[in-house]
Amino acid sequence: MAQRSESESRKLLGRLRDTMAEEAAGQERLDKITHLIADSMKTEVCSIYLFRDPSTLELCATEGLNPEAVHKTRMNLGEGLVGRVAERNNVINTAIAPEEKGFRYMPETGEEIYSSFLGVPVQRLGQRLGVLVVQSKDPRKYTDDEVYGLEVVAMVLAEMTELGAFVGEGAALRARHKEAIMFRGSVAQDGAASGQVWLHEPRVVVTNLVSEDPVIEKRRLNDALDQLRVGIDKMLSSVSRGASEQKEVMETYRMFAHSRGWLRRMETDIDKGLSAEAAVEKEQSEARARMSLASDLYIRDRLHDLDDLSNRLLRLLTGQGNNTGAEMPKRPILVASNIGPAELLDYGRKLKGIALEEGSVGSHAAIIARALAIPLIIHAENITTEALNGDHILIDGDQGIVHLRPDESVQSAFKDKMAMATQAQERYQAIRHEEAVSLCNRYVRLMMNAGLMADLPSLKDSGAKGVGLFRTELQFLVRNQMPRRSELSSIYGRVMDAAENLPVIFRTLDIGSDKVLPYMKNVAEPNPALGWRAIRVGLDKPGVLRMQLQALLRGANGRKLSIMFPFVSIPEEFFAAKDELAKAVAREKRLGHPIPEKLKVGAMLETPALAYAPDSFFKEVDFISIGGNDLKQFFFAADRENELVRQRYDVLNSSYIAFLKHIKDRCETTDTTLSYCGEDAGRPLEALCLTAIGITTLSMRAASIGPVKHLIRKTNLGALECIIANACENGDTDLRQVINDYLEDTAV
Repeated sequence: MAQRSESESRKLLGRLRDTMAEEAAGQERLDKITHLIADSMKTEVCSIYLFRDPSTLELCATEGLNPEAVHKTRMNLGEGLVGRVAERNNVINTAIAPEEKGFRYMPETGEEIYSSFLGVPVQRLGQRLGVLVVQSKDPRKYTDDEVYGLEVVAMVLAEMTELGAFVGEGAALRARHKEAIMFRGSVAQDGAASGQVWLHEPRVVVTNLVSEDPVIEKRRLNDALDQLRVGIDKMLSSVSRGASEQKEVMETYRMFAHSRGWLRRMETDIDKGLSAEAAVEKEQSEARARMSLASDLYIRDRLHDLDDLSNRLLRLLTGQGNNTGAEMPKRPILVASNIGPAELLDYGRKLKGIALEEGSVGSHAAIIARALAIPLIIHAENITTEALNGDHILIDGDQGIVHLRPDESVQSAFKDKMAMATQAQERYQAIRHEEAVSLCNRYVRLMMNAGLMADLPSLKDSGAKGVGLFRTELQFLVRNQMPRRSELSSIYGRVMDAAENLPVIFRTLDIGSDKVLPYMKNVAEPNPALGWRAIRVGLDKPGVLRMQLQALLRGANGRKLSIMFPFVSIPEEFFAAKDELAKAVAREKRLGHPIPEKLKVGAMLETPALAYAPDSFFKEVDFISIGGNDLKQFFFAADRENELVRQRYDVLNSSYIAFLKHIKDRCETTDTTLSYCGEDAGRPLEALCLTAIGITTLSMRAASIGPVKHLIRKTNLGALECIIANACENGDTDLRQVINDYLEDTAV
């Protein structure tokens, strides 16, 4: 068959549009469409398979196969060539279908006489809807233009299928449930909130799918893009001067808006017969299908930015805008599949909370939410399909739970919880300038963790004694190119200015595992958490490490400076990194720059191996910070991101506490300063245990300092230490129960 011309593709879409517009029942319309496609493409067979349920495809219409097989032939996701197209969201184009891997013969269809097979997924924005197939008797592969044409048709079918055009009245619209529903997710920003659902960005309905004049459509597209870019520039200019992280996120966003490749692909779609808005949606769908399969976490996060951009462009083209007539409630809690950083900045501090179906802790939107102190729950699966604007909703950021349309008992319990939290905060505020001293007169030093300038105001408000961990990687992660040394030194200097006379411990770049820089080649690893990350990357890329060390030295500008190297597993790594620091100091001296009046160099103990390093290491290092999040997962061999195992192992297990005490004893012997940093440091019960065994410097999120200090001041840590020691000697493994019993017995 000759290659199809652009006019033929346009002609097919025109005929398809006319068929869609005809008065016909769903099945009749499907039958007409399969006949139309087969006739236009000069193939003997055209079939449409749609999902009956999330794992089952059903033959819903066919031209050329046995009509009695319609609504009877079904296959599982991944079964046969059709099932493989749906499962992988990929095209299968083969001249001899029976020889293709995964082929399955369906005898009831009568397809044995057909050799060639072309199947394309019918999907919209990552949602799998079905598969569109053409077949011919001749053993030949379909041309690239034919494949492209069928993909365009599939896109149009996806739009109409999603709108319920192929099914009986009301069948496509699932009845909304009114009962209370609880969603379990993950916490990306802590906090609790009660309010009403505000559905983010109601779907833009594209009704104009096929164009008559590509010149006009391309002009519409470019005009809308110009408006989009102007809007982004305005948002950039409105970002406050000190919010450098937010500005860097928006710079990334502007880069997407000016992508020539994105524009070129959309203009090609228009040339093939699509309208401007259909071309935008087609590219959005294909980008989502590609990027959602990527192993690179950064690429998957950027998908949300591209979604945000595409949706803004669609609203400009369709004129639908954000205003659906609904009025934003007084206490809006945003519910969405995902949200881009620009849109979150649009809402600003109006939102009381956010619940997302997708997202990640390291996404740009999460960075913005933390900067704005808005409670954020991610991975609340299917919440957008259940929630309606105005529904009562509760976000529990302590537990990672969202209550939709809660019943009276849940509302009452949540109200009591928030009231108690308010009372507790008042108590914590009253003691924020008091010392964390136990009843037995044991002093505990409570520090806070930070990573953004927006975190620093919490330093004084929380009563923290300094910043026990400043994560420097965020300034690298929110950019699309390596930051300049001058930019970093300015940021580090402003962090120290904000801390005034309180100490700040800067952790050098901790990338790898789930934190991948977009401008550094990503190495595919079977287990990234145990792979090329943190100090291992720094030593293998010494230029980056040196640049950051120089920036830290210049940011200090002669003041005291504490630097900590992450994920040190063997002493040689620490000594090599310290040598790089010594070279950086010597270089600054030669250049006449001020050097810190006092320089402390430490290591994060996150692997069990370092706990057994020689005494020479413990004597050489100025301080050790136990990185509890990583150390715990390696100690128990339980991935903290794996919901199947991460809750099975408790930090208050006697074996883990004995291991921590071993580390504490070694540091005491060598007079090495020791602290504990991580989520467990900020949990009052765990913090009590850590301080009772002798780890008396803890670093945690700012909001945890009050609760931890309050409990320490009411507890006799010496007595608790004896109780823990006796429990371990008696073979008790669950120290949590032991500590709870002690607190109850002493009325704490």
